This record gives sequence, C-alpha cells and structure tokens, in this order.
Amino acid sequence: MNGELTLLISKIREIANKDGIEAITISKLRKIPEIAVQLKKNKITSDNTLVEYVLENERKVFEDIFIENNFEENEDAVDILFKVSQEMANNFFSFSPSITHTYEKSYPVIFQKHIQKRIDFIFKKISINLRKGISQGLYRNDVSIELVARLYISRLIDLHNPDNFPPEEFSFNTMFMQMFESFVNSIATEKGVRHFKHKKAEAEKEGMDFDE
Repeated sequence: MNGELTLLISKIREIANKDGIEAITISKLRKIPEIAVQLKKNKITSDNTLVEYVLENERKVFEDIFIENNFEENEDAVDILFKVSQEMANNFFSFSPSITHTYEKSYPVIFQKHIQKRIDFIFKKISINLRKGISQGLYRNDVSIELVARLYISRLIDLHNPDNFPPEEFSFNTMFMQMFESFVNSIATEKGVRHFKHKKAEAEKEGMDFDE
C-alpha cells in the first residue's frame, strides 16, 4: 500500500470513527468529492476491495508498532513488550474495533483472512519475546512458548471485541495495561516481576493508569 493510498484509507477510517461503519460504503464515499477522486485514482470500485484495504491499513498500524520496537535487539524482553503495549493502547482508535467486528459479520471470508494474518504475525513476535525473556531470566523456563503465545493472542483479540468491552464503558488504555500486567505476572520469574513493578512505577509517575 503506497503512501497516497494509505492516506486515503486513513481518512476513510476517520469517517467511520466519526459517523459509523455504514458511512464508508463505496456509494456513500463517492458523494464526497475529494474522496471520490481518490477512489477512482486508486481503482477502488467495490466494497470488497475497500474492506480489504481498510483491514490491511489496520494491520499495518498494528504491525508497525511491533516492527519499530525490534524484538530481536538486545533490550530486555519486559521493556520491549511494555513499550509495545503502551503504543497499542495509545493507538486504539487506529484499530477501530467496531469496524473490524462489523466486517466479521458482513465480510466473513475477508475478515478471517485478516485475523489469520494478524495472528501469524503476533505469534512470531511474541515467541521471540518469550525466548528472549527466558534467556534473560525474566520469564520462567518451564513455560510453553507456543501455548503462552496463543493465550496472549486470544486475550488481545478478546480485548478488541466491542461486544465484550464496549469502548464507551471501558477505558481501553486501562484494560490493555491490566491485560499486559496479568500476562507478565503469569510467566515472570521473581526477577521479572521486580523489573515489571519498577517499569510500572515509572509509568504511573508519568500518568499512566493501570487501574480503573
């Protein structure tokens, strides 16, 4: 997806966040002159194609957070995962979960491909993080990397489900950081728990909320 197309899809997502998913069908977007021109220029002529691009854009925002925080560098595993969790919490509305879960019902095949690509990507990154954390003495060496990685993914997908956690009722930032804290505590050694508590205290001083 080139820069011009990315900008277009980002604008379309902003419309959806403001006016709802029903506002970003091809027929309705064509009534907005500047959007109509860009749709034609980028050869987006069907709702199916638009949905694929919207979901691809969401994955890119999501994946860029993991890529920018290189999981294979020397920084410790808890620090990297902490940074990623903060970024994901801060970029919640770029993921627009209400959009994706509407697509789950109206475009099930496209949505399932999107979810599988996301799962495959996260699984690789979390597996790297788990191996690193074990080697650094931050995570227990008796954890099943595959099982824990899949549990992390399951929790993450659950958290983005607006049926379970309506955004108007729950603070995503708080929920996400609580999920992260629970995840780390479930696999960390004493050393890892101490390190996490130190990171948490620093973040709370900077205004981050871990509690409701």
